[in-house]
Amino acid sequence: MKKIKYTEILDYLKNQSVSVETSLNKDDYFLNINSVSNAKSNDLSFFSNIKYLNNLKQTNSKACLIKKEFEKYLPDNCSSIVVDDPYYVFALLTKLFSNIDNKSNGVISKYSTINNNAKIHKNVQLDPYTFIGSDTEIMDNVIVGSNTKIGNNVCINKNCIIHDNVTISDCIIMENCEIQSGARIGGSGFGFEEKSKQKIYHSGNVLIGKFTTIGSNTTVDRAVFDSTSIGEYSQIDNLVQIAHNVKIGKHAIIAAQVGIAGSTEIGNYVKIGGQAGIAGHLNIGDYVTIAGKSGVTKNIESKKIVAGFPAKDINLWKRDMINIERKK
Repeated sequence: MKKIKYTEILDYLKNQSVSVETSLNKDDYFLNINSVSNAKSNDLSFFSNIKYLNNLKQTNSKACLIKKEFEKYLPDNCSSIVVDDPYYVFALLTKLFSNIDNKSNGVISKYSTINNNAKIHKNVQLDPYTFIGSDTEIMDNVIVGSNTKIGNNVCINKNCIIHDNVTISDCIIMENCEIQSGARIGGSGFGFEEKSKQKIYHSGNVLIGKFTTIGSNTTVDRAVFDSTSIGEYSQIDNLVQIAHNVKIGKHAIIAAQVGIAGSTEIGNYVKIGGQAGIAGHLNIGDYVTIAGKSGVTKNIESKKIVAGFPAKDINLWKRDMINIERKK
C-alpha cells in the first residue's frame, strides 16, 4: 500500500504556492485521501461543504484539509491542516495519491503503424495497434493508447495523453491535454445546402488549448475553413457534441450530453450544465452559467445565469416554475 509522508505533501503544496498551518509531524504518513464520511484512521480527508458538518464531527481521518473557521469542529483523533481553499488543495493532492502512472514509457509497439511522413519526437509511447498518419507530428512524452488512429495533419504537443480507441485528424492539440477513450476529433462537420442536400466539405481543423481534457465519446468537428477551437484549461465531459466552427474560450466547464451547434462563439469561464442545447450562430459572453437541460436560442450577455427552454434569466425561470406549481 502506498504511504505518503506529510513532508511529501508539504513539499508538493509549497511547489504549488499553497500555505499550510498544522501541528502534524513531518514523518506522519497517510495511506489514502478520502471524504470525511469514509476516511479511515490513516487517511487524509477534506472539508469544503457545510452540509457535511455532522460527518466532520465524527470523522475517523488522521487529518483534515480545512478552513480555520471550521477547525474547532474536528474530533480529537483528527489533526487539522488549515488551508485557504480545502477543495482546491484536495484536487491537487489526488495526483499525489493516485496510483495511475501518466508518464510515457517511451516504447513504440511493433504492432503500431507509422506513416513515413510522420514525425515522432523523444520518449513517445505508442501502444499496440495505433496508427499515425501522414504529415502528423507527435512531440516529446506523449502517450497514445491502443487502437487509436491519429490521422493526417495532426500536431500533438508535449505531455499529452491520448487514451484507447480515439480518432483524431486535422487537429492541433497543445501541451498537457488529455483525450479520453472513444473521442472523435477533427471529423467533417454536419453541413449541406438545404434544398439540394449537397454536402459541404470541410477543409479547416480543430485547435485545443493547453491543459484541456476532452471526455469519452465526445465529438469535436473540424471547421469549414478556419478552426473549431477550445480554449486552454477547459474541461469537456463525456458525450458532448461540439459542431464545426464553434469557438469556446478558456477555462470552460461543459457537462455531459451538451450539444453546441455550428458557428456559436462561447466566452471565457463559461459553465454549461448537462444535456443543455445551444443553437447555432450565437454569442455567449464570459462567465455565463447555463443550467442543465436548458435550450439556448438567443445570445447571452456576460455574467448571466440562465435556465429553461427557451433559456431565460434564472430568476425569471424560478418565478415561472413557482407560478406553474401554484396552478396545479
